[in-house]
Amino acid sequence: MSKELYFKSIDEILNFAIEKEQEASDFYQEWSQKAKDKQITEMFSQFAEEEQGHKRKLQNVQKTGGLPKASRHTKNLKISDYMVEVDPEKEMGLQDAIILAMQREKKAFQLYSDMEELTDDQEIQQLFEFLANEEAKHKLRFEVQYDEIILTDN
Repeated sequence: MSKELYFKSIDEILNFAIEKEQEASDFYQEWSQKAKDKQITEMFSQFAEEEQGHKRKLQNVQKTGGLPKASRHTKNLKISDYMVEVDPEKEMGLQDAIILAMQREKKAFQLYSDMEELTDDQEIQQLFEFLANEEAKHKLRFEVQYDEIILTDN
């Protein structure tokens, strides 16, 4: 049974991933301006900048044509797996802001992991594995931050 993939080329996949990084950057930038708490505005501004860095990394992959390999399996603390969904709000606290970031990265990880399953092409699988691993690293960063800031403060 053949699997169907919605992308016709590696370039289309990279364009999709670049667009997703831009969307994430835009989201964090927007909320850095909407949030009332100064610590959250600074954190979201930093997240927006990091997403731009991820976008540049993918654009560089696109320019060079070299397919990246996932470095290694990223540890998953699974903190976000047991949390209730959080919607962005102007008055959200730091805890909700970090939960929101974890959930967004978890969904991005799941998207690329699912897409990896949809193809038998090893190069495309390698690219999706790399993209999923990058999102897993982002999620891990937020989980560590949550553990250090929220769980240890209580």
